[in-house]
Amino acid sequence: QVHLVESGGGLVQAGGSLKLSCAASGSTFNRNGVGWFRQAPGKEREFVAAIIWGGRPNYADAVKGRFTISRDNAKETVDLQMNSLKPEDTAIYYCAVSRTAFAPKLPTQYNVWGQGTQVTVSS
Repeated sequence: QVHLVESGGGLVQAGGSLKLSCAASGSTFNRNGVGWFRQAPGKEREFVAAIIWGGRPNYADAVKGRFTISRDNAKETVDLQMNSLKPEDTAIYYCAVSRTAFAPKLPTQYNVWGQGTQVTVSS
């Protein structure tokens, strides 16, 4: 089974940028959709962005125009470029592989998850 390794989190000031990366280890994404989710303290895990093997992205309204998801199928990596960060973007960000080729918004449609990486945006 594929194992996901996330990297790139950290502390940044509001208005700044961070790039998260998710790499497949032990196996591949197997042409399934790959998504990014986040969970802030006391809140439910929420959808951020996802991408299918063919490259078509899907974004949450809260991040449209600020975040960009991309996928390198040869390297088995999915990146999330986050610009114009806001304090409300502070959360643990998780990478996940979809059960299918699609890139849905529901966390229950994903069956492999990474360990998460902390993103903190200061005001």
